[in-house]
Amino acid sequence: MTQTLAPTAVKPSTGLSRSRRLLRAVAVVSCVPYLGLKVAWVAGSHVGVPDGSSLLDHRMSMAIVNSLSVLLDSAVIVLALVLTRPWGLRVPAWLLAFPVWVATGLLAPIMAGFPLQLLVRALGGSTNHTQRASGGEPFLHEWVFGVVYSGFILQGLALGALFVLYARDRWGHLWRGRVWELPVGIIGAAQRATAGAAGLLALFPLTMHLLWACGSTAGLSAGRAAERTSDFYVLEAMYVVFLVVAVAGGQLLAFRRGRVLPVRTPLALAWVGSAAVACWGGWLSLASLGGVDDIADRPTPLMDLAYAGQMIVGILVAVVGAYFFAERSAVKRPA
Repeated sequence: MTQTLAPTAVKPSTGLSRSRRLLRAVAVVSCVPYLGLKVAWVAGSHVGVPDGSSLLDHRMSMAIVNSLSVLLDSAVIVLALVLTRPWGLRVPAWLLAFPVWVATGLLAPIMAGFPLQLLVRALGGSTNHTQRASGGEPFLHEWVFGVVYSGFILQGLALGALFVLYARDRWGHLWRGRVWELPVGIIGAAQRATAGAAGLLALFPLTMHLLWACGSTAGLSAGRAAERTSDFYVLEAMYVVFLVVAVAGGQLLAFRRGRVLPVRTPLALAWVGSAAVACWGGWLSLASLGGVDDIADRPTPLMDLAYAGQMIVGILVAVVGAYFFAERSAVKRPA
C-alpha cells in the first residue's frame, strides 16, 4: 500500500514555499506555551495552579499525565517537519496518517469549541468553569486556558493547512472527481455493513450527549451535574455535531449518497468526524480509569458507555475511509 501511495512528483516539497515555511514556524512556536507549562509542572512548579487545586492532591499521577502530554504535543513539531521536508514524502502512508488523524481528533473539538465557549460567555453564559459550584478551590487559573487553547488552535490551523498541502501533492489523485464517478467495486458489502454498524452504535452516545447538552442530568455523576456551566453545554453540543459528521461521512462514502458531491467532501467529513469522536471518546474513557477520591466525581456506567460507544463509532468510520484509500490506490496503480 505504501508504494501505491507514492507521490507522483516531489517538486512542491523540494522547493518549499514561503507560506509553508511560515505555517511550519507557526506550528512549532505555538507548541511552546503548552510544553513550557507541562515541563514546569513535571518539575514541580505551581505556575498557573492555585493553592488548593485538586491537581496538587495527586502529584505522581499528574506528573505521569503531564509527561505524556509533553510527548503528544512534541509530536506536532515532528509532524510539522515531516510535512515540509523532502524526506517526509518517503514516510510510509500509515505511519504519517495515524498521528495526523489523532492530532485532528484532539484539536478539532478545541478549535471549534473554545471560540464558541468564549462567544457564549460574552452573551451571558456562566464563566466559572474552573471552579466547582459547591464553592471549592479553582482547578487552574483562568489565563492558563486562554494561553493553552489559543496555542492549540494555532497548532490545528497550521498543521491542518500543512497536511492538506502535503496530501494534495502526494495523494490528491485518489480523491478526484465526484461520488457518482467512483468505480463500482470501490466500496464493498463489508464496508457498507461497517458504516451501517457505526450509524446504529452512534445512537446511544448521540442520545446521551444530546440530553446532556439540553440540560438533562440523566446518567451524569453527581459531581459532573453540579459543575455544569455554559462551557459544559457547548462541549456536549460539539460531541453531538462531531458524531453526526462522522456518521454522515461514513454513510455518504459507503452508500454513495450525495452522488454529485466531490469525493473529498465525504472523505473530509469521515476523517474529521471519526478522529474527533474516537480520540475524545478514548481520552475520556482513559481518564475515567484514573483514581477519583470523591465518589460523586466518578463517571457513571452510562457515561462510560457513551464514551466507549463514540470511540467505537469513530474507529468504524475510520475503517471505512481506510478501505476506500486502499481500494482507490489499487485502482489508480500504474500498469
